[in-house]
Amino acid sequence: MTEKPQSAMIGAFIVGALLITISAIILVSKSGFGSRSDKVVMVFDGSVKGLTLGAPVALRGVQIGQVTDIELILNTDSIDLTMVVEAELNDDNFRRVGSNASDLTEDLIESGLRAQLNTQSILTGLLYIQMDFHPNSEVRLIDIDSEYTQIPTIPTDLERFALEFQKIDFAKLATDITAITDNIDRFVGDEDFQELPRDLRASLASLDTMTAQLTSVLQANGPKLEQLLDTSTQTMTEVRTEIPQLSASAQTTLQELDTAAAAFEQAMQGVTEVISDDSSTRYQLDIALKEIASASRAIQLLARTLEERPDALIRGKNEETR
Repeated sequence: MTEKPQSAMIGAFIVGALLITISAIILVSKSGFGSRSDKVVMVFDGSVKGLTLGAPVALRGVQIGQVTDIELILNTDSIDLTMVVEAELNDDNFRRVGSNASDLTEDLIESGLRAQLNTQSILTGLLYIQMDFHPNSEVRLIDIDSEYTQIPTIPTDLERFALEFQKIDFAKLATDITAITDNIDRFVGDEDFQELPRDLRASLASLDTMTAQLTSVLQANGPKLEQLLDTSTQTMTEVRTEIPQLSASAQTTLQELDTAAAAFEQAMQGVTEVISDDSSTRYQLDIALKEIASASRAIQLLARTLEERPDALIRGKNEETR
């Protein structure tokens, strides 16, 4: 009789265990991130002052969970402090659609899912965790002892500004400012710089004088300039009127020059024919030149005879021979 109650108790225990397992599986599968647990951890480098237990965890402004634990870890080897924040996510404000029921946490992280500290209220200084997608940021995961999925974090704009501010070498900046101040003092105290206002005043006075002279000249020559401009305008008008006539005259002159050039060319051909070697005109010209040369010699002989014997024309050639 005792075996039947024991068997019933064992069967009830097994059924209860199965129900608990099924309930746990259903509870885990309801998580929007599809992880084995509904808790995640985040590691922050800076201060988490203002972040309290129960602080909201939001995804693009929609609360999907709350902070459940904040832990400070001290590395005794490197003396580094690490702020580990644990948060619990729930599916009250989001739901999953689609046929993919696998764990999507890694896919979300690869798509740029990052956690960041933001201010709930400027007056209270309270913080909350804002999750959003930053595809261009690096995936920075810290090696910590935790069974939960780690969501990468990124610094806030204020933290980035603080980091850049810490990189400024204020001692070197002060030295540079001092050197610049000394250079300005030397420049201002230089004699040339001291004389600069006087030179500037002299230049301005010269400019005023030149302006007055130019004004006087313009006033004196204003009517002449206006007359000159009127004359120039009239001349340009006449030029525009005469240009077509001049163009026609130039064309006529060019035609006459072409005719004259043709006549000159024809005349040169005639001259060439006259002076050619086989030309009869040239032959007669050669005979005439020879006769002229002979007459010239006779005249030269007569001139010598008269020079030697002026009375030769009276006495004649016979007396000369005697």
